[in-house]
Amino acid sequence: MPPRAKKESDEPPRRSSRIKSSASEDVPHPKPKAAPKKRTKDSDGGEETESEDKASVKKKAKTEEEPEKTFDIGDVLPAIAVQNEKGEDVQVDTLAAEKGLLSSWSPRPIHLIAGCTTQACGFRDAYPDFTSVEYDVYCLSADSPTAQTKWQTQKSLPYPLLSDPKRELISALGAGKTRTARSHFIFEKGGKLIDKKLQSSQRTGFPTLALEFIKQLAS
Repeated sequence: MPPRAKKESDEPPRRSSRIKSSASEDVPHPKPKAAPKKRTKDSDGGEETESEDKASVKKKAKTEEEPEKTFDIGDVLPAIAVQNEKGEDVQVDTLAAEKGLLSSWSPRPIHLIAGCTTQACGFRDAYPDFTSVEYDVYCLSADSPTAQTKWQTQKSLPYPLLSDPKRELISALGAGKTRTARSHFIFEKGGKLIDKKLQSSQRTGFPTLALEFIKQLAS
């Protein structure tokens, strides 16, 4: 009897589990992505990369505000240059070289704030009294010289105005980094601070208080 022919199977050949396991072990795993980097331009126009962590540290340090400086009795006028209402440079530390100095400070914009106008006009009316006791009067604000000139003409102010738009002098004397407080400072001849009134909502009476203080020194 002839031998039976082998029946072909429809099932696919089975793979060894050992082979399947080793094949999965050979598959490379994806590497973790590096921290995203920010691109910035250097001073020469080229690109520099900066890690996100380093950038966040810099941002945090930048946002931390430094404590505001104080200007105390006995301190002297700082050596800072500003401009007057005519756009001329003025060296602040020389203003009290020959006479005493009274500086009134006003928030910005001066021409839109009623309290500043009242205060400025008060010093205008008392201006002869201050000059008679050898004191010059100045008004300081962060307005531009052009705006100050217009306001000076409108209100007939006889004294000079000092423009400090960058708030260098205002900040140095402690009258506000972002907003100027309505204030007045009195410096004796030579530039030493002898009296100050800061951050007052008072609109009237400043000229009278300042004049009384100066006259008491002379008596």
